[in-house]
Amino acid sequence: MKEIKLTPQMYDHANSKAQKMGELNRSITKGTGNLAGFLGEIAVQTYLENAIEENTYDYDLIYNNIKIDVKTKRTSVVPRPEYESSVVAYNIRQKTDVYVFTRIFGDTCYIMGYMPKEEYYKKARYLKKGTRDGDNWFTVKENCYNMFYKDLYRIEQLKELSLNELLMTNQLV
Repeated sequence: MKEIKLTPQMYDHANSKAQKMGELNRSITKGTGNLAGFLGEIAVQTYLENAIEENTYDYDLIYNNIKIDVKTKRTSVVPRPEYESSVVAYNIRQKTDVYVFTRIFGDTCYIMGYMPKEEYYKKARYLKKGTRDGDNWFTVKENCYNMFYKDLYRIEQLKELSLNELLMTNQLV
């Protein structure tokens, strides 16, 4: 887990983007999560240094030719490895190479790790909308795929890879 301190400039940039975006179609939080989502993206871009902001439906950043979609959750505590990442099931069609998972708590973004998209769906647990997740007792608001943060790859590893290296190591299937 990597901690990135969020600066006033990061908040200003994220707030501007969130205001411009408004509420996305099928948004679970009805647009209230936009600020946190953009803070997660900005923190990951800051950590990866050379990442290029794209903000398409399919991915948020490009880093060493790797298309990255950042998935962010807000939290009221410092996250732990046994907490879970989530990807809503309708996002399975996104044309991204990897997911990077973050948590926002106070003025800190915690980069929890990453997982290549195809590998994520093979390893993650599928949860149906309305069911209670037996691992954390959260009632699922949309069909989704969950995986423990401790099972993700460390973000430091992504910093060292290119898309070709990911393909060669069979991390992308």
